[in-house]
Amino acid sequence: MSQNDRTLQSLLATGINGEPVFVFDGTAVSHADFSCKVDQAAAWLAAHGIGRGDVVAVWLVNRIEWIALLFAAARLGAIVAAVNTRYRSAEVAHLLRLSGARLLVTEATFRSIDFAAILADVPKADVPTLQTVAVVGVDTIPTVWPSIRFDAFEKPYPPAPALYGDVDLPVLLYTTSGTTRGPKLVAHSQATLATHAVSVARALALAPERHSLLAMLPFCGTFGMTGLLAFLAAGVTVHVVDAFEAAPAFKILTEQEITHSFGSDEMFRRILALTDAPRPFPHAQVFGFAAFQPGWREFALEAEARGMSLFGLYGSSEVQALFSIGRSDAAFADRIEAGGWPMSPEAEVRVRDTETGALAAPGVSGEIEIGAPSRFLGYFNNAEATSEAILADGFFRTGDIGRLRDDGSFVYETRAGDAMRLGGFLVAPGEIEDELKSCAGVADAQVVAVDLKGQARCVAFVIAGTVPPQQDAMIARLRERLAGYKVPARIYFVDAFPVTDSANGVKIQRAKLRAMAMEQIAGE
Repeated sequence: MSQNDRTLQSLLATGINGEPVFVFDGTAVSHADFSCKVDQAAAWLAAHGIGRGDVVAVWLVNRIEWIALLFAAARLGAIVAAVNTRYRSAEVAHLLRLSGARLLVTEATFRSIDFAAILADVPKADVPTLQTVAVVGVDTIPTVWPSIRFDAFEKPYPPAPALYGDVDLPVLLYTTSGTTRGPKLVAHSQATLATHAVSVARALALAPERHSLLAMLPFCGTFGMTGLLAFLAAGVTVHVVDAFEAAPAFKILTEQEITHSFGSDEMFRRILALTDAPRPFPHAQVFGFAAFQPGWREFALEAEARGMSLFGLYGSSEVQALFSIGRSDAAFADRIEAGGWPMSPEAEVRVRDTETGALAAPGVSGEIEIGAPSRFLGYFNNAEATSEAILADGFFRTGDIGRLRDDGSFVYETRAGDAMRLGGFLVAPGEIEDELKSCAGVADAQVVAVDLKGQARCVAFVIAGTVPPQQDAMIARLRERLAGYKVPARIYFVDAFPVTDSANGVKIQRAKLRAMAMEQIAGE
């Protein structure tokens, strides 16, 4: 594969003439339209001083501007840092600071999200590299940084050179959880993105005349972006929802005869609940899902009976989403398990026994290690974390526990360590704990995830200082500083945390904390 075949631009080469590449809220965007918008976005970026190696943070819902900016940045050799639309001030500040972004492209408001107000709560001193905030749809917003209108599609700018540069350099930064405060930035290149997109398109045997995609996951994460790029590579029309809501998704699925979609079990559950029809989606072929909620197996069985065939998946920011998938010819119980077969024929999965350090035989659980063309370059500006995650032979230590099957597939079982899956996102406890400890009157804090009314929620245990904190004030502060799914559903005050002594020091007994949380909740 030549260097030109590994650019994002190369993904636009396939498609049926005249067919749309995207449909946003009923508005079709053809290949020619999209290419024009990429040209315009590249010209706009260049006119505002963005060039090779510069970082542009994109904080938008699923809009055509998002994708155009990514392809435009790739043309200029620049880098896009994807900002989660559910982030609040502390998280936005961390990402902007860590990425070194010079420019932020955002919008003023969207539904209940007040982007401008959140940004106003970010101290300028915390983000020393940011120079300009560009806003889609309005001329300006109140901000301590110079604010301009993103008018790339509204007025002409001098054409930008098509540099592309080294396709193995960073072009997109995802966020991922760590064990310390704030997420790390996962760096991907045009080569890792484009080659994986082509692998997924081939593995799913996508064809523009037969298939269509409902893109209902956010572009800011690998789950949403990978599906988008793969179907773009195949020339398949992508119907986009700006942010997930069950009713609009259901309407597109039925009216547009959608064949493929990807999401969480809860998203598909909400869609299916909108109809009593025995088989509401007769054109559905592959609905890939990540299981985040209790009872997902029972739901998958119900969905199967109603013609919604769910396929288990595996992926991460580091190896990209849709890394693997269940097969249609597998037994139902195996098909819906997270894991499956890698999309790329060049990908390798192995399992290492966490006690002996030896590679594990099929059926033996251990840490999943992956070598693949979709693997990330490293953690942006974090060589130490990169060296810990990528082994000498190039395999990535996933931090996930799973096992191999005899047929060449694998099963993801659970996340190693203490990371929590909240709201569909992997969250480090330390991130929430640090915010709790910054609240007045809090001496120490620990958080765990529990099943609360069928949803994974965060519960906090707090040791008070000399002046006890006010719970309402703590919750209010956390809601300002963190995404809603990270805000504890309960806060319990304790005199001390349960601990155990080990050779490496005193360790918090998180299992005991979870049991304490469930006992308290049961008592309520």
